Amino acid sequence: MSDAGHNRHAPQMRLLVNGSARVATSGATVAGLLETMGDTRQGVAVAVNDAIVLRSAWTSTELTDGDRVEVLAPTRGG
Repeated sequence: MSDAGHNRHAPQMRLLVNGSARVATSGATVAGLLETMGDTRQGVAVAVNDAIVLRSAWTSTELTDGDRVEVLAPTRGG
């Protein structure tokens, strides 16, 4: 089970993810949030409160109530 949470009885926190309100279990990590979003692809960058979080730190970076998370992916075009 993901640490971003499926347990409805665990304490919840509110996040702003790519401009949209989202609820996650308290103590969720960046990695857990991405897993619940179904976005674990390579080439994605994450910023929490305007600070880039290195992929190597995703599993250890806990989110807190009110955090602003941006999931960024490169676009292709011409």
